Amino acid sequence: MTALRQAQGPESTPTGKVWLVGAGPGDAGLLTIKGLRALEAADVIVADRLGARAVLDGLAADGVELRAEVVDVGKLPGHHAVPQDAINALLVQLAHDGRTVVRLKGGDPYVFGRGGEELHACQEAGVAVEVVPGITSAISVPAIAGIPLTHRGVATAFTVATAHDQIESLGGGRDHTVVLLMGIGTLANSAITLARGARGADCPVAVVEDGYGPRQRVTVGTLATIAHQAAERGIRSPAVVVVGDVVRLSPYAPVEFATLDLSQYDPLAAPERSRRA
Repeated sequence: MTALRQAQGPESTPTGKVWLVGAGPGDAGLLTIKGLRALEAADVIVADRLGARAVLDGLAADGVELRAEVVDVGKLPGHHAVPQDAINALLVQLAHDGRTVVRLKGGDPYVFGRGGEELHACQEAGVAVEVVPGITSAISVPAIAGIPLTHRGVATAFTVATAHDQIESLGGGRDHTVVLLMGIGTLANSAITLARGARGADCPVAVVEDGYGPRQRVTVGTLATIAHQAAERGIRSPAVVVVGDVVRLSPYAPVEFATLDLSQYDPLAAPERSRRA
């Protein structure tokens, strides 16, 4: 052992690895097998608040014992306890210390998760890094409300955006589903903006709160009504907003919404709708 150390030289330092793992929407059963294997091998888990902590709690409840130290860098809406630059530096430092690090991120690292920034920081520092995709809440949370983002004869495409983006530039009609993440604080403005386009004020909308969590709840309305409903029901983050005719397919939709004859329905031939809220 002494000879090996001498051969390496006094400047030799251990090198660890960073895994960017998508935790999914918060259900431990939706964590990928590769993600679980990374967690089991980790020395340190740097965890998000949403999704990630729920998965760790779920694994513990299922009897899965992880040996890793857990570092919480969770962010609250409007309050980032640990800035992104500090998270990047932490990942690099832990890897340079020879640790195997899992950066456990809610949903998928590359869907509004800043995973690309963390990957770049590790690569710039010469740290080995690998990405393990996760199931994004943009798809999985609507699914638990019975809403497919595409459906033959109803919707042929979907767009995922945050409510902080320039959503007035989102084109398409009700056959082009819009999924808004982090959108509760600006829900009223988003609804007004989308209603001005081809979707119209009576376009169906669903808000799915706390998907896979203890507060899971679905609210269905229209672009004209959803902001009032959200205020009346006290809707809170985290929540996913779905806009488009696919909302009509949800079992949570009111009876008057369930009017699609899927054998005949053609969104391109649908009657002209109101263009403004």
